[in-house]
Amino acid sequence: MAEEQYERVTIHSSDPFATPEPLRSPVRRLRGRLPAPVTLWTAQYPDGRSAGLTVSSMLVADGEPGRIVGLLDDESDLWPALRESGRFAVTVLTSADRQLADRFAGLLPAPGGLFRGYGWEPTSHGPVPAGRGTWVGCRLDASRPLGWALLVEATIERIELGTGEAAASPLLHHRGRYRELDTSG
Repeated sequence: MAEEQYERVTIHSSDPFATPEPLRSPVRRLRGRLPAPVTLWTAQYPDGRSAGLTVSSMLVADGEPGRIVGLLDDESDLWPALRESGRFAVTVLTSADRQLADRFAGLLPAPGGLFRGYGWEPTSHGPVPAGRGTWVGCRLDASRPLGWALLVEATIERIELGTGEAAASPLLHHRGRYRELDTSG
């Protein structure tokens, strides 16, 4: 099913429930000033159920083998599935994936479940959105608490690098909003 473009309808120019910026933690304000990639992490329980979470706090470390580190909410639906399976997929989202990112971040309702209404490709690491070009399959190596999050360390076992439209315009998060990176040149 093709993903439809959507536009948020609001009467406010900003989130009326957000903590005013001067009252936010300075660390949170610093983090908001750093552009971050928007990715979707998915894992599958041994019984076939899937879980996923939008993640922007992550890094890729080059080496032999390549590694991924990320900060997750240990109370998310993703963490038990990831811990139990020991494997997960990370999909790099594009500007066309804003609604998907919001859905897995818990910002949009998901009637029938998070994975309903989108095409998914099963992989041995977890489901990935159909037609999305860039994703990696990872094996969980370690986790530990870090700040208010859970630091997850993993080894990259598989890399699929998209080309053309599938690799165009990665989605970024900066100062509480999605941004697009101009990749035209």
